[in-house]
Amino acid sequence: MFKLPSGWDVILNLPKQIKRFCPKCNTHTIQKMTQYKAGKRRGSAIGERRHAKDKKGYGGQKFPKLAKPAKTTKKFTPILTCTVCKKKWNKSGIRIRKIELIAV
Repeated sequence: MFKLPSGWDVILNLPKQIKRFCPKCNTHTIQKMTQYKAGKRRGSAIGERRHAKDKKGYGGQKFPKLAKPAKTTKKFTPILTCTVCKKKWNKSGIRIRKIELIAV
C-alpha cells in the first residue's frame, strides 16, 4: 500500500480518511485509517506458561535480555475501516521511524 525505498527514515504524514474500494459494498467509500496496537498479553496463554516454566529454577533467563534495541524503526500497520459497512482490513505495514495521521 505505502512503499518507500529501503533505507529511508522519515516522518510520514498520512490522511485519517481516504477513499478506497470496499469489496463488501462493491463501491468506493470513505475509509478511516487507524494504527494497529497489540492487545493485552494473557498470562494463561500456552506460550506465556511455557516461558515461565523454562525460566523457573536454575538456569536463568530463557532468552537473553537485550541491553538496547537493535532496530531504530518500528513497523506501522494501518487498519482501514469502511464507514458504510464497518468492515476492517489490516494492510501490510511499512518500516518507518515516525508516522502521523492528519485530518485533511
